[in-house]
Amino acid sequence: MTSAPTLRPTAAPFGSPPITIVAVSGNPKAESRTLSVGRLVGARIAAALPGARLADPIDIATFAAELAGRDHPVADAARRTLAAASVVVIATPVYKASFTGLLKLFLDGYGPNGLGGVVAVPVVVSASPAHALVGEVHLRPVLVELGAVVPTRSFTVVESQLGDVEGLVENWWEHAGVALARQTGAELRR
Repeated sequence: MTSAPTLRPTAAPFGSPPITIVAVSGNPKAESRTLSVGRLVGARIAAALPGARLADPIDIATFAAELAGRDHPVADAARRTLAAASVVVIATPVYKASFTGLLKLFLDGYGPNGLGGVVAVPVVVSASPAHALVGEVHLRPVLVELGAVVPTRSFTVVESQLGDVEGLVENWWEHAGVALARQTGAELRR
């Protein structure tokens, strides 16, 4: 097993914003395991990109009722936060062999190109290995339709693996780190 590449940021133009990473959970249950996994993936990305900042996560469950109403100031603020981030970690459990309707309702609030240029990492928590492709088949196309760049495979974890999420994240990073770093403007340190 090889170690993950060490990364350093490229020279940023004067006044360019730092890399901001935001995890969002589409689990209908607040403070869920899905949110915890999304935070871990976001923290790993932030640790590998010098100068990156891990922002507070967005837990859609905390404002779910607002999404069905006419006015949704908390949801709109969360959408703006996500659209302004450099990297977003979009975490969802699997419901009926797809991502949650709650996450879909939240993402439907974006107009065309609402996540234009944002680097997105789909994260899926599933009860069964049979749903390993939910992030690739269902979530990736929605994120790309919104203008996000999805340079890596989805990070997928089965509930029975939740005891070793850190190890799984490290393994995922070994394969995904280079592509994600390039999209954020970081370069490999040789």
